[in-house]
Parts: sequence; structure tokens; C-alpha cells
Amino acid sequence: MAVLLEDIVKSVELWLKFLKKEPQSFVDPTLDPVLLVPGVAGSILHAVDKDDAGKVERVWVRILAADHELCAKLWSRYDPSTGETVSLNQKVNIVVPEDRYGLYAIDVLDPDLVHLIIGRECVYYFHDMITEMLKWGFQEGKTLFGFGYDFRQSNRLPDTMDRFAKKLESVYNASGGKKINVISHSMGGILVKCFMSLHSDVRESFLISFCLIEFSPTGAPGYVMSTFLNGMSFVEGWQQNFFISKWSMHQMLIECPSIYELMAHPTFDWEHIPFLEFWRNKQDSNGKSQIMLEKYTPVSYGGTDLPLPFNEDIMEWAGETFKILSRAKVPSKVKFYNIYGTSLATPHSVCYGDEKTPVSDLGDLRYYQPKYVCVDGDGTVPVESAKADGLNAEARVAIPGEHRGILCEHHLFRVVRHWIKAGAPDPFYNPINDYVILPTAFEMDMRKEKGLQFTSLKEEWEIVASGCEHEEDAAGDEPKEPLVSSITVSRPGDDQSSAAEACATLVVHPQSEGKQLVELNALSVSVDA
Repeated sequence: MAVLLEDIVKSVELWLKFLKKEPQSFVDPTLDPVLLVPGVAGSILHAVDKDDAGKVERVWVRILAADHELCAKLWSRYDPSTGETVSLNQKVNIVVPEDRYGLYAIDVLDPDLVHLIIGRECVYYFHDMITEMLKWGFQEGKTLFGFGYDFRQSNRLPDTMDRFAKKLESVYNASGGKKINVISHSMGGILVKCFMSLHSDVRESFLISFCLIEFSPTGAPGYVMSTFLNGMSFVEGWQQNFFISKWSMHQMLIECPSIYELMAHPTFDWEHIPFLEFWRNKQDSNGKSQIMLEKYTPVSYGGTDLPLPFNEDIMEWAGETFKILSRAKVPSKVKFYNIYGTSLATPHSVCYGDEKTPVSDLGDLRYYQPKYVCVDGDGTVPVESAKADGLNAEARVAIPGEHRGILCEHHLFRVVRHWIKAGAPDPFYNPINDYVILPTAFEMDMRKEKGLQFTSLKEEWEIVASGCEHEEDAAGDEPKEPLVSSITVSRPGDDQSSAAEACATLVVHPQSEGKQLVELNALSVSVDA
């Protein structure tokens, strides 16, 4: 039955590919090229049969037999001699499709109909941003490109670094020798920063700027630790039955160097140290049972005193990655921007068990629900970590939003558009507070009457600011009245100038649908010299 359903899905996919795409209405050839780099699990992965290169199967993301195919094709074992995690299935190669100049692999992670079942927010990665950028005048293959990668591997794997260097060169050539704006999300920022550290000869040749969104330079301690001990789920509720189980995901991630590179950096000077805690039932020297709270810091993760399922070889590799990241520098002619998420409870420290139900066997941790001590962040990366990039930044901007969902935020689009100079410069926009003040009306009239000169002025502005809707909701349903203020200015006459007086009324209307109207009506009267 599953095979028949898969045939139906593939037939629909083929039909969709033949649908006529609407031509792009606007192309701006003057734009500098952009290269998009996704984070963990943000690239489509294909399994290619080693004996039959024509036999290609998508293994991430898929809906039919998703759990089985992940276990059969993506489970791997780390090879400390190369730093690579190698698939247990020796009959296939895992590759990233390069269709649409790399954008296919990072756009919609389910090019068939998976999103109808598990929800578009789970599988739409850079889709909204790509759609928005096409409206700005970017063109696929000319000024807009993508870089997908095998997210199981280390972010500094030589093969990945070489592929990234070649991608930059190909984008540079395809755009006619223009330097590139690199925009990365989440773990993609670690990949980019590793490249900045290891390839100083290349970075300034091809880059004009790089923008790291939801970057985790010193780790995502609570989220990653619970992932190692409980697994990770990208789908919640009944839809999870159609996708990959948390334990299957856990078995894959425990051998992935990239995930270890997201752990809390042991040498970072945390304001509040992230702890891993266990309530344990232990026997004292007299054989008496005692319930104790054990605490471990990032320095002791994986130590002999903490028998958890960490791969010691990968821990050592990740430690070297941390050193490489700390040596990264921003070239003098390259601009760096950091956008991070706020306003969500974000796991920082993790605790398993409690005084009533202590953990008797660490091997049973997957059956325990973790309890978190949370801090401000995007739900995955704490603000403290996101801001600690260690680089010379042009700007760091906070945007309220969820780790993956922020890629759909119009606030983000406005900030990015401003930084990469897509379109005419907007002198009214400030990315730090995301205010756009737009003059929407201007009228001026002058007349003379009985030796006096009258000048009337009417001007209107529209203020667009992120979060206005939330402020309205907080205020309740009761409508607000406009705020009205009066201004009067007078000047006595003298030998050099005539007497004059001006009065104005300023009306500030309540916010509505994210916009606020401001009106100014002014009248001045002066003696006609």
C-alpha cells in the first residue's frame, strides 16, 4: 500500500513540475548576489545508489516510510581518522541536490505534498525569504543562490569547506564578478564562521557582507542537551505518527559532529552557567538509600564521571572546532550583521527526575521528561549566546520570534533588505527599532491679504513598526481616542524681520494593523514687508 501511495505522490510531483510558472515580473540586474545557507536539518538529502546512479531517493524530508528510510540510509558512525560521519548503509551515497542553483534543497523541504499533513511551518525553510527576494528583483542563478549541505557532518569538514569555497567562486562568476552577500540561519552561521577562520584567502575576494540569523556561537545548551538525551522532534501531536520518531532521530544525531558543535562552549564566560542536573537515588557508604541532586557543568560533559551516550572522539573534534571559531575575523572590507531572536522562554539548564521520582538508571533517561530553567531567547538559542559572536559587527538587531519561524517575519525581511541595499535606499528606515516613517501627504498654500501673509501647511506620516499589533491586543478591545496637541510659536518684529506667529495642531492616531497615522496642520501669519 505504501508503495502505491508513493507512486501517486511521485506522479503528482511530476505533474506539478509541468505546471506553467508565472514569469518573474521584476528583475533588478544591479543587485549584488545573495547566497543563502540553512541550519541543521535545513537541506534536502538524497540517497544515490552506488551501483545505479540513476536510482535516487529523497531521504530527508519525506512522509512515506520516513522513519524507516532515515534509519536505513542516514544512520551513521563517526570516523575519527577523517572527522566524517559515515552512513552504515554502504550501498548509497548521501548527496544534496543542486537544482535551481542550490535553492531547491533549501526552499521547501517537502517538494511533494508532505506539508499538507505535517504543516508548512515544519518544512518551509527559506521559502518565504526566497519569494520575498524575488519580489525585490533578485533572479535565481543570476543574483540569488543556495548552499545546501549534509547537516550530519562537522561544520568544518574539509569537503564542506571546499564545496563552500567553490560555491562562492561560482556565484561570483555567474553574477558577473560581483561580491556576495551571504545570509545564513542557525547552524549555517557556524559553517560560515568556520570558513571565515579557515579560508582567509578566499573570504575577502568574494564577500561584501555576511548576515548571521539566529546564530549560536557559544551553543544552545538546554535544547541540545535534551536532544542528546531524549531525541528531537520536528513535528508535534498526531502528525508525529507520520514522521520520524524522536528515538530514531536521537540515534542519528548522537553520531553527528555538527550537533556536538552546538553544545555549550565550556570556556565561555556564561552569566549563568548552564547545568545538567539529575535527581539520583544512591547508596551511601552504609548502604542507606539517599536522594541527591547531581550537577554537571559544560566542562564535565562526557567525562568519566558522567556515563552518558556521548562519543568521546566527537567531543574532542568539537573542542577543536570551538578553537577554530574563536579565531575567526571579519575582513576590513566585509560587513558583518547579527540578527537574533527574543521574547521566548529558551532552555538553558536541564534537570531530570525530582525528589519523588529520582533517576535510578541513566540508561532510562529517554523515558523522563526534562525540566528546564529558561532564559530569554528564540526558544532554542539564548540571547546571551546569540550576541556573543566575537566579531566586529556593523549592527546586532533583536527580533521577537521563534527560531525557525523568524525566517517568515516581515520585520526580518525589512532589515535584510535595508542591509543588502535591495532597491532604492530608504532614508526613513531604522533597522535597530524597525521603524519606517513614511511621508504620505504634503500640502502647502500661501496667500496675501490686507498686508499680511498667510501660509498653511498640512503634512501626514505613516509609522510602520514591528509589534504594533501586540500592543493593540494588550490594550484590550476598548478603542483609543486620537492624541491631539497644540504648538504655538511667535516672533516679535525688529529692524531685520517682520513680526510673525505660527500655530499647529498635531494629531497622533491610535495604532491600527501595524500602522500609525500622524497629522500636522499648521498656519503661520506674518506682516508682509
